[in-house]
Amino acid sequence: MAIPAAFLIAALAGCASKPVMQDGIRVNDPYEAQNRQIHDFNKAVDARLIGPVSRLASTGGDDAASDTGQPGALDLVINMGSNLSLPGKVVNSLLQGRPGPATRNFFRFAVNSTLGIGGMFDPAGSDFGLPEEDTDFGETLAVWGVPEGAYVELPVLGPSTQRDAVGKVVDLAIDPMWSILQTDRQRALAFGLRAGAKAGDRARFGDTVDSVLRDSADSYAQTRLIYLMHRRHDLGEESSDIDPYADPYADAAAIDPYEQ
Repeated sequence: MAIPAAFLIAALAGCASKPVMQDGIRVNDPYEAQNRQIHDFNKAVDARLIGPVSRLASTGGDDAASDTGQPGALDLVINMGSNLSLPGKVVNSLLQGRPGPATRNFFRFAVNSTLGIGGMFDPAGSDFGLPEEDTDFGETLAVWGVPEGAYVELPVLGPSTQRDAVGKVVDLAIDPMWSILQTDRQRALAFGLRAGAKAGDRARFGDTVDSVLRDSADSYAQTRLIYLMHRRHDLGEESSDIDPYADPYADAAAIDPYEQ
């Protein structure tokens, strides 16, 4: 591995600062000033580009498709983009020492890429009982003992932590799809489908995302809180300093505005 876990542990630990509490959640945000500037940029991009494009995609015939019970164009794009992400998830599950999820995602990819016509349809889930098992290199680092590090907001990609930001970069490097796809055109198409799947999820949860970004008294703090709570829950890193009676979702449903 090009980035040893020991180096990452030392680097992220060195960036630690005294955390504060927000609604019962421990928050380590030493770069808040810069993060807020990036958050404002992300809100502007969402308002002017991502939001309108996703809303346009969601109305591109999907209502008619839903009347017939068939997946619409947006669903097909999301399915294909999600299918292309599976080889990378297989690799991460293996790196985490979890052969079960790796095997299930492998067979899901094989079934949907063939019977599902390149991933447009999901017979693996509907007929074979093989739902997608999500993971990424950020989770792999967590399994290896790399600390979360400081909260950061990334341009366009949205909320993250130092550990997860490193994970996003490594995910690109280790994704087997870049080796499977032989031409630049194929890689560009795959990248477009992956991006389209993200835009599709933005369309699916448009009302909730708009509530977080437009209606919250402090959309930055709300986004940060939702991301950290859900990420720690997904990784099993919930701390005893979390108030189990706190309700961070009083004003918005629990969804990461920028991630799938």
